[in-house]
Amino acid sequence: MSLDDTLAREIREDFPALQRTQGGKPLAYFDGPGGTQVPRPVIEAVSRYYATCNANTHGQFPTSRDSDAVLQEAREAAAAFLNAPSWRDLSFGANMTTLAFALARALGRAWKPGDEVVITQLDHEANRGPWMGLRERGAVVKEAALRPDGTLDPEDLARQIGPRTRLVAVGYASNALGTVNDLGLARRLSREVGAWLLVDAVHAAPHFPMDVQALDADFLLCSAYKFYGPHVGLLFSRPGLLDSLEPDRLRTADQAAPFRIETGTQNHAALAGVGEAVRYLAGLGRGGSLRERVVDAMTRLSEREFALASAFHAEAGRIPGVRTWGPGFESRKRAPTVSITVEGRGADAVARALGEEGILTWDGHFYAARAVEVLAVPPGGLLRSGMALYTLEDDVARLVEGIRRVARS
Repeated sequence: MSLDDTLAREIREDFPALQRTQGGKPLAYFDGPGGTQVPRPVIEAVSRYYATCNANTHGQFPTSRDSDAVLQEAREAAAAFLNAPSWRDLSFGANMTTLAFALARALGRAWKPGDEVVITQLDHEANRGPWMGLRERGAVVKEAALRPDGTLDPEDLARQIGPRTRLVAVGYASNALGTVNDLGLARRLSREVGAWLLVDAVHAAPHFPMDVQALDADFLLCSAYKFYGPHVGLLFSRPGLLDSLEPDRLRTADQAAPFRIETGTQNHAALAGVGEAVRYLAGLGRGGSLRERVVDAMTRLSEREFALASAFHAEAGRIPGVRTWGPGFESRKRAPTVSITVEGRGADAVARALGEEGILTWDGHFYAARAVEVLAVPPGGLLRSGMALYTLEDDVARLVEGIRRVARS
């Protein structure tokens, strides 16, 4: 069974939001880079938690024990999704940004003035701001350059990493341009100087099989609401690393990883949804274990999304007045996210015109503000479209035709 357009149409029946129409037509959801829609099994898992076991953890009664089980299942599912060695390597938080700030504060306490962190001009601000904030503690923040084609300059990355580097923070894939970074190079360069590698996988996790062991990452962050789940942030930490840090925490909290960086009561209902989101994706795959089925599903999903995005990129690039941004689709190192500008029209006006036709796209900088500055994108930013599990070929055709009408007007 391939993830073709026929199966995508069947899958759409699992998503209540996709039944919404405008002007007699179903909404065409290209807003996935800002958060995907949620399938019914995930919604039901969240609802079921509230209906059956809405209790805090570690109590001596059935509903509390059920909550313990829900959270444990969520950690095990997340570990399978990321191929973490153990569920003990997975911490949860309100979102990726909150976890990144918490981790930055913990790392900052271990660093000395003059220690360095390397960030990039391509990254989302959630993988820049927390590290730039460490300047207050005397850290030196260096920035790897972005090239005009929307890719990082590998020679400049190498120049920025040196003997005082303590952390290299780099994105797996750009949420603005779709660029997939050379994480193997970042890993090698950081290892050579004894630095830790942190990967922001928020934009990659919905589109590629994740494998923290193959990436050899020390830390990896992602968000469940980008892969068909609720708003929850996930942090993978290499075994033993979190226990060596001093994050903000209460003395009454569990002091061991993965709980060491988790503050207060977690969003239990949302975590029920995280586990169900992983199981939903696994249900689209083949294999024995949960991990095997996730990898199979994500591999085939990636291939289909790439084909859809590549076709859109080619068609949009042929429209007079339209400019595509970021690398092309000549290689597989590309996320299925395409950003464009239309000559003489602000991205907000284009998004508004498309929205009136039931075509949902994003406009602006998408928190990749530094990349937009460096590339000198016209005022108003980019128009961004992202492919997802439920995107149809008909949706892409509507998007192309909508942009064509706007460009002509």
